[in-house]
Amino acid sequence: MKPEFRNVYRLMGLNIAYYRNLNEMSQEQLGDLLGFDQSHISKIERASAGISMDTLCAIAQVLHVQPYQLLKPKD
Repeated sequence: MKPEFRNVYRLMGLNIAYYRNLNEMSQEQLGDLLGFDQSHISKIERASAGISMDTLCAIAQVLHVQPYQLLKPKD
């Protein structure tokens, strides 16, 4: 992950955690639905791992949101 995009990944990770909790889902449950282990979900939420557009879309689908909602600040 490029350093100049770290804030985007941090925001995305916070949003993923927010919507995951809103859906009353654990990191392990989200990972199981996506084919990842819990530690990878944790890394995504902490902005320690980058993700592809395909993964972003898959996460959004599982969390019942549009992909852009994972990238924008909360109102």
